[in-house]
Amino acid sequence: MDVDILYEDNHLLIVHKPMNIPVQGDHSRDLDLLSILKQDLKLRYQKPGNVYLGLVHRLDRPVSGVITFAKTSKAAARLSRMLQRHEMERKYLAIVRGTPVKQKGELEHFLWKNKQKNIVYVVEPTRKGAKKARLSYEVLGRKAGMSLVSVQLHTGRSHQIRVQLAANGTPIYGDQKYGQTVNQPGQQLALFAHTLSFPHPVRDEVIAVDGIYPETYPWNLWKQPLINKEIG
Repeated sequence: MDVDILYEDNHLLIVHKPMNIPVQGDHSRDLDLLSILKQDLKLRYQKPGNVYLGLVHRLDRPVSGVITFAKTSKAAARLSRMLQRHEMERKYLAIVRGTPVKQKGELEHFLWKNKQKNIVYVVEPTRKGAKKARLSYEVLGRKAGMSLVSVQLHTGRSHQIRVQLAANGTPIYGDQKYGQTVNQPGQQLALFAHTLSFPHPVRDEVIAVDGIYPETYPWNLWKQPLINKEIG
């Protein structure tokens, strides 16, 4: 499988994750992105033995877009600390059903994950195991009963964007898990990891990478240059 490389140096590998591919191996035993990239590095650089590639952050299986990996253990440790300190800026695009009441705002909920069912719920702060989730959003446009929304994560909880937008009354187009009452089977989840920005783990520079969002419906209702201008 060909995977688009968006940035690479001796310490980092940033790629465009295709939709419906797991980031790492899971119970499905389907081919995963981490294994694909390790094999690619092994072949391209003719490396013997195992290839190191550290998983820094994750994207849900149906989500496509920009994701970064560490090619060295030093980079992996430093990037992990950046995530903990909220020094890695991650922006997403989502197409939601309906329109948020406010043009822009911040959502804060406490989330709890049922690991057996792989479902996340909005719960009271006192619930054992509940974790605070926070994001900012801005509506970029409205068409066909849907809204294009830019989302910036401030925490990194499981299914966070999907759950919080649904709790706000605007489930993401195609989300069968958190918007099953308004979405149809077979519709692709319209959530895209658009921008990733963070200090380079070794050099004194900032890495900023944008992805090219899908051209299929409903993404094609909006033009790419307009989106880049709005969220830039």
